Amino acid sequence: MKDKLENNIFSKLEKIEQRLDKMERRLERMDQQTKTAFQTIQAQMVRVKNGEKLPDDYLLNRRGYNDLSPEKAQRIFGEKNRDFILLDVSEKAFHRPQGFPEAIHLPLEELGIRHKELPNKTSSMMIISEDGTRSILACELLNKHGFYNLNNVSGGYKYWPQERKETKLRIA
Repeated sequence: MKDKLENNIFSKLEKIEQRLDKMERRLERMDQQTKTAFQTIQAQMVRVKNGEKLPDDYLLNRRGYNDLSPEKAQRIFGEKNRDFILLDVSEKAFHRPQGFPEAIHLPLEELGIRHKELPNKTSSMMIISEDGTRSILACELLNKHGFYNLNNVSGGYKYWPQERKETKLRIA
């Protein structure tokens, strides 16, 4: 009887320990999610304080990146007083347009590991890819890694104004 009682007690203790471990992991995840949400809000506040106009959904949904039209991205390229990092997350085999500004090239597949190569987490970053799909995924991934001043170039190289003009000239 005593052995049975001891086994039952140890069994219950083991179950309690497992539940505690599970609760600790959940608390750690919740803590990380809270920190990420706070950092996102903090970064949004800094951008607003610095006079940036951010879309409502960016603020309301606590999105970690801003979508830029290709035209707006090109205008930002032309501004001499704007400082940003251009990050290209296209596939390795993709041939970038000639004359396009110098970019840091980190394919999306390598970004999860190589994001530490980027200068810092607070610099303004413009992210571009072949058609804008990979750059959205890159923005989401970088945001999870603590980067908060992210701008996705919607449509990517495919809809970059100079690329569209060249395409129209070739067709005409």
